[in-house]
Amino acid sequence: MVAPGRRWAGPPLAELPRRNPVSPGSVSAVVDLDAAIGFVVAHGDAVDRARLSRLRTGTPVPPDLLDAAEAGQAPGGGWPAVLGGEVASVDATCYRLAELDDLGGLSRPAARHALDWLAARQLPDGGWDEDPSLAGFAPEWATPGDPEARRFLTANAGFWLTVAGLDARAAGPLDHRVGGAYAGVVQAAAQALAAELAPDGSWPSFLPFGWLAAAVLHRQQLYYESARIQAVLAERIPQMSPADVAWLAATLRRVEVGEEQWLLVSARKRLAETQRSDGGWDSDDGHQFDVHTTLRAIRACRPTAPEAPPVSGTVFLSPPPAASTPPPAVPSPRPAPSPRDPETPTAPPPGTPEPVS
Repeated sequence: MVAPGRRWAGPPLAELPRRNPVSPGSVSAVVDLDAAIGFVVAHGDAVDRARLSRLRTGTPVPPDLLDAAEAGQAPGGGWPAVLGGEVASVDATCYRLAELDDLGGLSRPAARHALDWLAARQLPDGGWDEDPSLAGFAPEWATPGDPEARRFLTANAGFWLTVAGLDARAAGPLDHRVGGAYAGVVQAAAQALAAELAPDGSWPSFLPFGWLAAAVLHRQQLYYESARIQAVLAERIPQMSPADVAWLAATLRRVEVGEEQWLLVSARKRLAETQRSDGGWDSDDGHQFDVHTTLRAIRACRPTAPEAPPVSGTVFLSPPPAASTPPPAVPSPRPAPSPRDPETPTAPPPGTPEPVS
């Protein structure tokens, strides 16, 4: 847990872990992108609006906003876990890279330095862990030495090295392999992630491990392993919060998983069901983060190519499930008590670590 008086910077992944499923909202056939855009314009700050403009039309972000997003970087390349801290964190660095991705900043020196730092932090087994000095106040998903946290951090770091390797590569010749100059690092991460999967596709870590690992494995052309994870996630979509669904869908679309895939069709349907009348979606961390969740939902549902300025009333139509082929049947995750909570009910809610076979 975070110690009183201190907070995990960013707040990196305050949306983790997921223990309490939300009730479905009113059912709708569409995600109203115009309403979502209006919500961000009305409630977002200058950085939020810059992220929105770039997502919609590819509009370049002013340099001063990029400078602000990069502030606080540690000399070694990562970003500290605590505001004003000196020790860089894997989790906090991934959070900053996600912000810079929306702002088009992955080709700038700060992102290159951060990715070099992440690559250098990889452990011999292909995974990542936080600095031991962060143990006193790290949240459970980033606790140094905790196996579940290490698995999540490995999926998160592997994802950003996968997608940013070509845009924010280390010095040297252009490398078109997956992960660019970090190809060997990403390959080792993918093998470590695949080794964590149970025969039924479940995993012994936090729920977001699933979509981050599926994305890494997909880009490594380990399609069978990725599909096993996606089948498990598809079963959980109806109980997942809109914040998690938006994160899932945005992550998989970032690595070019086809939007016609059953999991992404189900995700768009869930987002349509949970969109509020004001155009936004609920964050799991309080309404001050609703804009962040809504931007993720826009990324998840936007057209593949940048749009021209939208025509009022445009909506994104969710393809009917009948038009897609469901994934092969995969057994449901075997219910088991969480190792942290012996009172966990038989059917664990999203986010409860899965058992290892």
